[in-house]
Amino acid sequence: MKFQHPWILCALLTLTAGTSAAWADAAGDAAAPEMAAGPSAPAAPLAWKSLPAEQQQLLQSHARDWDTLPPGRQRALVRGARRWLQMDPAQREQARERFQTWRALPEERRELIRRRWERFQQLDPESQALVRENFRAFAQLPPWKRRMLRRRWLEATPAERAHMRERLAQRREHRRDPH
Repeated sequence: MKFQHPWILCALLTLTAGTSAAWADAAGDAAAPEMAAGPSAPAAPLAWKSLPAEQQQLLQSHARDWDTLPPGRQRALVRGARRWLQMDPAQREQARERFQTWRALPEERRELIRRRWERFQQLDPESQALVRENFRAFAQLPPWKRRMLRRRWLEATPAERAHMRERLAQRREHRRDPH
């Protein structure tokens, strides 16, 4: 499924409601040695020379200041490079376009999306799966219906939104157990 603004996924996800482990699994990072210690362990810096040659080539613009980057930033760059190297040319072009669109957003909008993404990452795996399910269902609706639902959501009071969430949960429960 192709989204015009995929980074808005996290914003829509929070409006309708993966873990970093889920993203790592999707990117093939589940067994990455730098992630083996787990999220609570202090992150140790990665040595530039320990990176595979193709990752070094891709991250060449960071070579000079690599040792001064925070370990978390180093790991994020390595994960990004690993994902990039696994993409086919069409996926790479799509990623370039998305990045350009992201960079064109006002900083306030990018910050809002980052905060919502962080909130999403703090959800338990079941809640994340539910949010993803809601997003997929929303994305499959015709554009006119998505616009109508967005408008109704944005115009709703907090009590009305709570009622909408409850109705959605009831419908979901009915679909799982129709009897």
